[in-house]
Parts: sequence; C-alpha cells; structure tokens
Amino acid sequence: MALSPEPTVPFQSVQYVLRVLETISRHSSGVTDAQIARETGLPTGHLTPMLTMLRHEGYAEQLADGAYVIGDSLVLLGSGTTRRQALEDKIQDTLAELRDSVGAAVYISRYIDGEIRVTQYADSPRTPRVYEYVDFRTAAHASAIGKCLLTQLDRNGRRDHLSRHKITRFTSRTITSEQLLFSKLDSQPPTVPVLDLQEYAVGTVCAAVPLTAGSSVGCLALSMPVEHAHRLRSAADTLNRKAAPMVLSLTL
Repeated sequence: MALSPEPTVPFQSVQYVLRVLETISRHSSGVTDAQIARETGLPTGHLTPMLTMLRHEGYAEQLADGAYVIGDSLVLLGSGTTRRQALEDKIQDTLAELRDSVGAAVYISRYIDGEIRVTQYADSPRTPRVYEYVDFRTAAHASAIGKCLLTQLDRNGRRDHLSRHKITRFTSRTITSEQLLFSKLDSQPPTVPVLDLQEYAVGTVCAAVPLTAGSSVGCLALSMPVEHAHRLRSAADTLNRKAAPMVLSLTL
C-alpha cells in the first residue's frame, strides 16, 4: 500500500501519537485500527493521519492483513547503546527529506544552558545553509531561529538572554527595541511559523516553528535566498507539518 508523501498531524497531537504507539506495542502480533481507536478513545478521523505518519516515519508497519505492529525505527531507538546514534540518523534522514521537499536548507536548533545551538542541519550545493557571519547565539532578536526559541521562554528568560547578548542592528530591518521585540514575541501565534525577512542577513529569508519536547526548547527552521521569498510561506507551512514527527523523534 502506497504511503502518503506528506502525512500531516497537528503539532498538539504528539501526546496522542505516543498513546497510539503504546497501544501498538502492547500487541506484538498486530492490532487493527478499530482496536487502536477503542483502546485510545481517538476517533477515526484523528487516528488515520497519525497512523499514516507513523508508517511514513518507520515507527509503525502495516501487515498484509491490515494490522499494525511496531516499526524498525522504533526498534532501533530502543536498542540501548545505539539509541543516540539511531536518533541522530533518524533526524538527519528526516531533515534531508524535508530539505528536498521545501527546496531549502533546514536546521534543528535547541536552547541549551542559556544558549542557542544548531544541533543538526541538512543543506546541499543547491540549497546552501545561511552564512553565519554573526554567531547565532548573539542574534536571537534578528533570526527566525532565535525569535522562535525566545517565544518559548518567559520574560525573565528572555531578559536574561538579552542581558548577555545585547540587541544589535544587523540590517535596516533588524528590531533594536526590546519593548517592540517582546511585543512581537508575545503576539506570535504558537501554530504560525516565525519569519525572518532579511533581519539577520541581507539576501536571506528564514522561517522557524517550535519543537517543544518535555521541558526542552527547540525549533525546526529553514533558510533560502531572498529571490525565493515567494516560496517562503508554502515552505514554512510544510515545515510546520513536519514539526509533530520531529518532536516525536525527540520525545521517544
């Protein structure tokens, strides 16, 4: 059976996806979607895209009789000493697939010990990553990555970060007022991608969506040359749809 090329699951549904995986794991010989629905209490309309996504990501497999079992990706992630490498490989494969899908360099960034860190990325000669002429750690107020991470911090956390990394003007579009920056961060809808329209670097546009797994703060982001700005919105929407599978990888 063919898989959907772009399964979509709302970011908020990750907890329900975990419930579905737990149900599948309890039935080693396979479980039907009807049984999964009964045990999880999820309606078919919500369950179907979740199962499609889980198959697409390799966390579940569908047998010839239609029953679901745990997939190879989940088996690898649970295999002790190889877990970290398996997780990094899984995320890298997902990033490469996403890079090709959106036609842009893509990144995962985390807020760790009070600093912004790009932990993994996927680029190519046709989709080069943004030239980091200023360390991302000092450009949170200007980059899509930084602003997306700051939206997930409280005001004290934001102020702490900006006390260590002063607001600096990089381009004519850079926000240099802390009050205006906080106002924009507070008004940013959690389900709408954060954009950087040449605020960090002239000639580059970026988008980022939150990846919140437990208490950790992270984001999934992309960058592209400004001449491709007409594709930014649709690329950001694709990025948003990939947030839930990525959070799931970080959570498992």
